[in-house]
Amino acid sequence: MSTSHIPPITEDDIAQFLTNTPGFFERHAEVLASVQITSPHGARAVSLQERQAEMLREKIKGLEQRVMEMVRNSTENAAIAHKVHQWTASLLQVRDPFDLPQAVVDGVRTLFDVPQAAVRVWEVAAPYIDADFTQGASEDARAFASSLTMPFCGPNLGFEPAGWLAQGEGGGAEPAQSLALLPLRAGAIDSATPAFGLLVLGSPDPQRFDATMGTDFLSRMSELASAALLRLK
Repeated sequence: MSTSHIPPITEDDIAQFLTNTPGFFERHAEVLASVQITSPHGARAVSLQERQAEMLREKIKGLEQRVMEMVRNSTENAAIAHKVHQWTASLLQVRDPFDLPQAVVDGVRTLFDVPQAAVRVWEVAAPYIDADFTQGASEDARAFASSLTMPFCGPNLGFEPAGWLAQGEGGGAEPAQSLALLPLRAGAIDSATPAFGLLVLGSPDPQRFDATMGTDFLSRMSELASAALLRLK
């Protein structure tokens, strides 16, 4: 008489049995105490309890690192928020709109430690039409500013606005290797409203404005500068 073939028990079968039978180790405590596994910190064998303790220590260490990172990010964000507050307050104190572009640039360079900065605006009201901050922006530069739905960050590839940096105070002898280009427009930065200006940030450090960096903070700067400089239109 033939017998049916019984498939061998696999590790998955054992794991599923132990998962579905939580009281197993309570009824067989001697099995739990005798389990030996390899330590990740060497070839020695350790008990299951010791391995669990090691895993808990590693998990706690990872959580501590995450908490430290959160605290560091919170501190950095608080510092940035304070600088934005100072910059906004300084712009609100400018009485003559003619002085606003320079106040925008000075605040960016001083408060945010940006080596080079410049701004150009167009379609301004008659009293400001011959001001320095309205000169030098070609039709191509204006169209480029209007095409930006978020700040541009990346290497200086010979953009026309990079030339504005060398013309202003703080342009410096070193050409900008990386740039951040912030469009100025009435309304949200990602709207279809044409830009009426462009704020340019530059640095001799190629990594200062990297193409992979986040632009949320730069977008807020763009909106604040736009709100201030709208007084020139």
